[in-house]
Amino acid sequence: MKINPNIFRAYDIRGIYPQDINEEKSFYIGKAFIEFLKRNKKDKKLNVAIGRDSRFSSPVLFRGLTKGILDSGANVIDIGLATTPMLYFSVAHYKLDGGIEITASHNPSQYNGFKIVRETSFPVGSDNGLKEIEMLAKKFQKQKITIVGKKRGRVSKKNISPDYIKFNLRDINLKKVKPLKLVVDTANGISGIIAPKILEKINLKAHYIFLKLDGNFPNHSSDPTKEENLRFLKKEVKKKKADLGVAFDGDGDRIVFVSEKGEMILPDIIFALVSNQILKLNPGEKILYTIASSNIVRDTIKNSGGIPVASPVGYTFIKEKMRKENIIFAGEYSSHYYPRGHYFSEAPFFVLFKVLEIISESGEKFSEIIKPYKKYSYSGNIVFELKEKDLIRKNREIIKQLEKKYRKGEILKIDGIRVDFPEWWFILRPSNTEPILKLIVEATSNKLMKQKIKELSSLISN
Repeated sequence: MKINPNIFRAYDIRGIYPQDINEEKSFYIGKAFIEFLKRNKKDKKLNVAIGRDSRFSSPVLFRGLTKGILDSGANVIDIGLATTPMLYFSVAHYKLDGGIEITASHNPSQYNGFKIVRETSFPVGSDNGLKEIEMLAKKFQKQKITIVGKKRGRVSKKNISPDYIKFNLRDINLKKVKPLKLVVDTANGISGIIAPKILEKINLKAHYIFLKLDGNFPNHSSDPTKEENLRFLKKEVKKKKADLGVAFDGDGDRIVFVSEKGEMILPDIIFALVSNQILKLNPGEKILYTIASSNIVRDTIKNSGGIPVASPVGYTFIKEKMRKENIIFAGEYSSHYYPRGHYFSEAPFFVLFKVLEIISESGEKFSEIIKPYKKYSYSGNIVFELKEKDLIRKNREIIKQLEKKYRKGEILKIDGIRVDFPEWWFILRPSNTEPILKLIVEATSNKLMKQKIKELSSLISN
């Protein structure tokens, strides 16, 4: 079966196993990745890391991917079961030539895929190499090319956990953190292998739910940004009378917070809170936010003496801009956070440690600390599902209509369309991973926000 072009997304490769992605297709993708890397390193023996999540199809994809890489003459450093941040860390920290995490992030269990990086863990997306990898994989599949013999690479295993734990613990002042009570939901995902090892080093009372690895995610979906997936965590936080709760997604690169009251805290509030903490010690630094971020983020950066920098949504855009401008910290509403000190890559424990320090230093309840940041009513993502074949056409038509109707506002079109008015704004943009449109509305009052959601939803749905 031919490689399905739809598995090549803006930021990664993702599809349903085994029809979209399987051992054979992984083999050709592995070969294509090495061929892509060789364009700039023709005379070098390449070393690439591979990590994988706990999905039932991950070992199969690992076999195919590894064979393709070895047959192309490169070496594989097998880091075993690992979160996506652990894979990113291994590539940058050990100065490898690239790496691949086998994961479908928060997608359901039947999905799997690859997140791909070059040296320094620089992400490979559709605008900087993923299309070339797609083209090469299709060519190799058509020609049934294999390279064997003297050029074949070899596999070595590496336990990166001790170095990764040590690296993360640099970010916390252990003397400042009080023995807070924390509930952690790893959603039966891959974070279950590393969270206890890191948190046991800190003066905490940590209680875990759904810690056991299970690629079927039997208790709830592994997307913590959906509030229904936090119901067990909220209940447990209140039951244990914990100071806070946190939830990780399927591949461990996102973290969501719950207050002691069992209330989900919007990721942009966490972003603003941590940005303020960072700027106290680093005044005048740049912090990057996306154009889908709440205005509280931009306001906080300015008020804390930092320089706000806007970016389109998506980690390939963010990480590229961070490197170009040497930006100290960045975040997204999707609960990805990127500190400069972590090779511009996702670092959920960095954010958790900052929050623990803030709560410990203030002496206040978490819900009280975040009150000043609840300045705006923010809708979060409102999803409009479309058929994949209609996505581009419908998106263009809707944006044209919105641009005409809201022409008196301040219009920005670097990622879908964002229109700002003095008391409210909205953004409508296509997802880069699913056939959906995402609407976000923010206003100075909840009443105005709901009014504008109704108004916009009617226009988008017609």
